[in-house]
Amino acid sequence: MLDKFLKPYDATVTESRVYRAWEKSGLFNPDECVKLGVTNANAPVYSIVLPPPNVTGRLHMGHALMLAIEDIFIRYKRMRGFRTLWIPGTDHAAIATQSVVEKQIKKDEGVSRHDLGREELLKRIETFAAKSHDTIVSQIKTMGASLDWSREAFTLDESRSHAVRTAFKQMYDAGLIYRGLRIVNWDPKGQTTISDDEIVYEERTAKLYTFRYAKNIPISIATTRPETKVGDVAIAVHPDDTRYHAFIGKEYDTIFCDVPIHIKVIADKEVDPNFGTGAVGLTPAHSKVDWEIADRHELSHEVIVINEYAKMTVAGRLAGKKTAEARDLVVEWLASENLLEKTEDIKQNIATAERTGGIVEPMPKLQWFIEVNKEAPGRGETLKELMLRPVRSGIIKIIPEHFEKTYFHWVENLRDWCISRQIWYGHRIPVWYRGEEIVVGEAPKDTEWVQDEDSLDTWFSSSLWTFSTLGWPDHTQDFETYHPTDLLETGYDILFFWIARMILMTEFTLDTIPFKTVYLHGLVRDAHGRKMSKSLGNNLDPLDIAAKFGADAARMALVAGNTPGTDMRISEEKVKGYKHFANKIWNIARFILENTGGATPTASLTQGDAAIRSVFEALAREVTMDIEKYRVYLAAEKIYHYAWHELADKIIEESKPILTGNDAAAKVSRQALLLSLLDRTLRLLHPFMPFLTEEIYQSMPTKDAPFLMVAKWPIMDALE
Repeated sequence: MLDKFLKPYDATVTESRVYRAWEKSGLFNPDECVKLGVTNANAPVYSIVLPPPNVTGRLHMGHALMLAIEDIFIRYKRMRGFRTLWIPGTDHAAIATQSVVEKQIKKDEGVSRHDLGREELLKRIETFAAKSHDTIVSQIKTMGASLDWSREAFTLDESRSHAVRTAFKQMYDAGLIYRGLRIVNWDPKGQTTISDDEIVYEERTAKLYTFRYAKNIPISIATTRPETKVGDVAIAVHPDDTRYHAFIGKEYDTIFCDVPIHIKVIADKEVDPNFGTGAVGLTPAHSKVDWEIADRHELSHEVIVINEYAKMTVAGRLAGKKTAEARDLVVEWLASENLLEKTEDIKQNIATAERTGGIVEPMPKLQWFIEVNKEAPGRGETLKELMLRPVRSGIIKIIPEHFEKTYFHWVENLRDWCISRQIWYGHRIPVWYRGEEIVVGEAPKDTEWVQDEDSLDTWFSSSLWTFSTLGWPDHTQDFETYHPTDLLETGYDILFFWIARMILMTEFTLDTIPFKTVYLHGLVRDAHGRKMSKSLGNNLDPLDIAAKFGADAARMALVAGNTPGTDMRISEEKVKGYKHFANKIWNIARFILENTGGATPTASLTQGDAAIRSVFEALAREVTMDIEKYRVYLAAEKIYHYAWHELADKIIEESKPILTGNDAAAKVSRQALLLSLLDRTLRLLHPFMPFLTEEIYQSMPTKDAPFLMVAKWPIMDALE
């Protein structure tokens, strides 16, 4: 037995050394596995792309959970003999990254991005992103992720940029990308458009004001935003509301708080007759619903009364005022004119920008969109239908299944996707202008062309991730071999942000699916069930946890008993429990290796030992089936229970008198059994606790591979 087993297991020293040995071996790369003879050249393939962490800082425990689950599947398939590819990468996360850097520059230097200029700001962001990238890669390696680093990608590198330009041009040529003046979600604080998915609704107390525009207009309306009424073009009522039948079609002119307005009374079924007065003032330029009603009734969209800085653009007392201040002035004017009828306190959901916290202002902007309700040329289906079909047909399976309903609801209610952002970092819109001429895709060689100033929504480049990482639009061997990928594992909170858009882009671009199965994990919460946050001071850093208890212990604590799609609780106490389990496995190995020196692993077993061996075989089949069926949480629990309560508590205790007794045949049999159980337990446990099991495997008297990570799985036959 080696001297290392005379000391307690030291994860901090072992884990970094083992990972370096794995990296040096090249066996994270499926091509090297074939070249070195540990994988057959014609073996089936298995591929996953790592959901790319944002280069905005450090990883959190949610990332650690993602890495643990994906690495379990990758290591399992690699041991099963598959040509296994797991592609690493990071995301430039345009809005988030630029926001972090801009805030720091403002804090340190007191200047804005406009003071610095585009080129200097991008230089600063790239320096920050590179440093953040290195931190993230270090964290990923610390968690034991067996990624093929030779294939690492970045959503903003040249290969991915080429893919973005190609996909943009294909969609533009198909008539599915267009530039238009439409209502968008404008973040005045971040000075950019944001998608519906980047809005966080906060319940706040608001006041509902009921009033008339003027004494000569007989209909009262109710609103929480009277300052926007200077932009109204109509009053809408429900066609069946008899209170207003006599007024439908009438038009009125008046001065509302110093602003001339023209109001037409229209009937539209969108109006709720039970809300407020049953009459709604329409502000098409500052409400998506109002814009659509105005479209149906051919009303003007051109009356814009709020600008990009959430300030009023009209003349008179409201000129240049912030919206909140203007609201007070309008209410004051209404009261002075005896037009204000009622004020009520209500609860209201306020739309705020996820990244900046700014209150979102709907406003018309000339932006780039993907049209989701238009039929894709040659496909006979709209982009929405392309997104729905593979999930409805079961070609793509979502785990847990109940998230399919959530997915369908979101896609069915999807609006055209605004893909342009008013930021400088990211993929710049690949469109160039020269007078009335336009070029899309690749930059013209002439110098007099001017490129569009906006950048693409980060999710546009991320949506190409499963195939851009494999070399598309070039026809590479990787692309031919590993796409579609087998599994997309991520948090349920980005089902819409990312997963849906990957299905959209892959179906349109390649006429296929991006992945076969989606495995959704839940949020990682603290021991009290609270969301982890800086303000609560309850964040757990994966690096700190690994340094204190070992990455193996952290992985088991995150995975065991954690069913997909449900939030889990994590604490240092829970991780500490699995550190004790790691020590137990170490002690099991020490006892068995100490008492089986010179033993014959292939010796025939007694009837009793053969029965013990068959119990393990049944367990191995159960664990294998659990992993195949995506029940890794159960597999982890079963291995834990077997190793601690069967192997350690029962089998080893029963073995002590046999090993010191006089029955030579029983001793030879028991030594062979113990070596076999240790070897096969290490193999079952390896995907879950790779460092510890690899370290012990290297001291085994017989090995079938240079590393446990490419040794054979205990069950190699096909399972029913």
